Amino acid sequence: MNAKQAVAQRIMELCKSRNITVNTLANDAGVPPTTIYSMLNAKSRNPGIVTIKQVCDGLDISLREFFDSPIFDDLEQEIR
Repeated sequence: MNAKQAVAQRIMELCKSRNITVNTLANDAGVPPTTIYSMLNAKSRNPGIVTIKQVCDGLDISLREFFDSPIFDDLEQEIR
């Protein structure tokens, strides 16, 4: 799994654990739903840290909490 896939999986995991939709998350984070959906599919190859921080704000968690998941433990090397 690469970092982009891990971020997408983590967003979905957090939405599911809070029983909220992606649209609700987007509204709570103050970003357009298309921004979140692009992070979840192939449109966005590199979700920015500022956008991830906005997602965290919408979820009322810190960046540390977002990345504190086994999902991020064994990512593929991303050297190109």
